[in-house]
This record gives sequence, structure tokens and C-alpha cells, in this order.
Amino acid sequence: LTIAEKIGYPVVIRPSYVLGGRAMEIVHDKDELERYVKNAEEVTGESPILIDWYLRDAIEVDIDAVCDNQDVYIAGIMEHIEQAGIHSGDSACSLPPHSLSIEIIEQLKDQTRKLALGLNVIGLMNVQFAIQGKNIFVLEVNPRASRTIPFVAKATGVPVAKIAAKIMTGMKLKDFKLSDNKPTKHVAVKEAVFPFSRFPGVDIILGPEMKSTGEVMGIDKDFSSAFAKSQLGAGAVLPRSGAVFLSVRDSDKENSLSLANRLIALGFKIMVTRGTGSYLEANNVKVETINKVQEGRPHCVDAIKSGVIQLIINTSEGNQAVSDSFSIRRSALMSNIPHYTTLAGAAAAISAIESIAQNINGLGLEVETLQNYFKS
Repeated sequence: LTIAEKIGYPVVIRPSYVLGGRAMEIVHDKDELERYVKNAEEVTGESPILIDWYLRDAIEVDIDAVCDNQDVYIAGIMEHIEQAGIHSGDSACSLPPHSLSIEIIEQLKDQTRKLALGLNVIGLMNVQFAIQGKNIFVLEVNPRASRTIPFVAKATGVPVAKIAAKIMTGMKLKDFKLSDNKPTKHVAVKEAVFPFSRFPGVDIILGPEMKSTGEVMGIDKDFSSAFAKSQLGAGAVLPRSGAVFLSVRDSDKENSLSLANRLIALGFKIMVTRGTGSYLEANNVKVETINKVQEGRPHCVDAIKSGVIQLIINTSEGNQAVSDSFSIRRSALMSNIPHYTTLAGAAAAISAIESIAQNINGLGLEVETLQNYFKS
């Protein structure tokens, strides 16, 4: 409690010696921390608990590199769609980055090279960064292959794992004539695939504990089209018309305004809960208010089950709010309605819908072989 007070809430808390973010949580207050510590003994036993400062509104970046102890090849820079706080295995990501400045990208490359050489890495290395404004934080460095290597290899056309294996046997990077400064003419988006529909009662909200069991890749000439393909690959068919249910936490209300306006421009009707609705109406957005489940019927879950709603954007924070909105997420899952629990994910989905809508000939998504992307 003393440490958490000193760091300042929210804090990221986790047991030591676990994989995949097991039992890792973002804790918002004293009561949540006491509950966590009571339950943590089942996972940690006698091992320590780690408490970290939580970076709010930070962009997470994964970088895979190969080093031969003399030179470093940056194999791939992946910008996460969801903000830091979602496990890297559950977050969608874009290669190359879709919103980072050239200045930040160059700094990331420079720090990766210094880390690889400083740690005497021979073979593969993965670094996870978080960017908050102009500040770059190193979250972790792993001198090994990461789960992103197959994605990087397919997205870039470079057999990274094969090259790294040869480096580990004594070959040098200069033998492979690689360049990490060539601009790509396409964008690849990795999206996680989740098993939620197979497990009754499981909550689909994302956090620092990994829940995905696989991933898919969408590739196209721009980020929006690549993201649209990644959603199709993951089983989410984005709507082109209908109603969107929008209900967000207080800290997201300001940023939800632009999303609502973009959806209206696409022809969607906006259905909201009272808190979100009052903010949007005060900013001249036309909405239709609907009850929360606790406010009585007809409520938002009734609308989801009856097929009135085609897309859901619902963000929440804190144990009580997450618990209150569970029925929304579960109903969306059972009704197979695309559902986004972060504004960043929702913004990417809206970009994908805009991309599809711009092409009047059907879906507006073209299919190419992987090899054709590398020919050009």
C-alpha cells in the first residue's frame, strides 16, 4: 500500500515468474490492491509481487532485430493499435508504424541498436517500447525470438528466423546484404484471435493478461485497408450501415466526439447511454439515448440481442464499471457483433469502414499473393 501510494494510482501489478501476463492487472485504488494481494498468493506462492507505474495514453511499439555483435538489422517496427496496458499478444499492430513521426522511429532504431550491441546479442532480440508524448520508455528487452517473428517475416519478405539461426552459427549480417532503410509500399496489420465464444461466461475485455490463442494478418497498400482485412481474418465483419452503440468512460468522452462525427458522416445512427449522450449532445452530435442494464428495460443489451445494433464501442475503467458492462460485451460476443473496448481500436475500425465505403465496387478490398507485394 505504501509503495502504491508513493508511485500513484493506477499501478500495474503482477506476480514474478509468470508468462503471458498471468494474473497481471491494472489496479486503480486501495480496495482493488487489497483484493489483488489476497488473491495473488494462489499464483505467486512465496515469490515477490512487482508494482509498476502505469503509463497512461502511451503508444506501445514492438521491435524485432538481428545482431551479430558487430552490426544490427532492424527486422520490423510494429506500432500497437491499442494503447499500452493491453498485453502485446492481444493488441493489433501495424508494420510499418501508421502514426509515429520519422524522428521517433529513428530514435527507436538508435536505441534498439545500442541495446543489442550493449547486451552482446548474437541472433534475435525483441524490444518493447512505450511512447508518451516525446518520451520513449523501454518496457522490456528479450534477447530471443518473439511471437512476432513469423508476422515480421511474412510482412517484409525477409526470412528473419533463418538468418538469425545462421548468425548464431558464426555468419555475419554483412553476408546477407540486408537494409532496414528501404521504405515499404504496403502495410501489414496483425490482429489477435480469441477463443471467447468457446467458453461460457468469459469476459472479452482486454488488459495486461494475455487471452488470445492465435493471430491473423491483413496486408494492403494502406493502413485502413490492411486493418479491414485483418478484422475479416479474425472473424469480425465490419458493418457498412446501421446503428452504433457508443458508451465510454469519462476520460474517453472528449476523444469519442470525433469518432461519433465520422460514424454519422458514414450514415450510421448513434445510440448512447446518458453520460456519453449528454457530452455528445452538448457538442451538437445527434444521438439516441438508451438505458444501461441497471436502468431498466428496454436497455442496451435488449437492443444488441434484437439486432438493432451493428457495431459496439464500449470503454470502461475500474472494477465496478467493468463488471457493470460485462453483459454488453457478452451479448456482443454471442450475437457476433464487432465490439471494441478501446478508442484506439474503434478509431482503426472506423478507418477500415471508411476505406471500404470509398470503393463503390463491392467490398473495395483487393487480393494479391504475398509474393506480389515484394516484387514491386
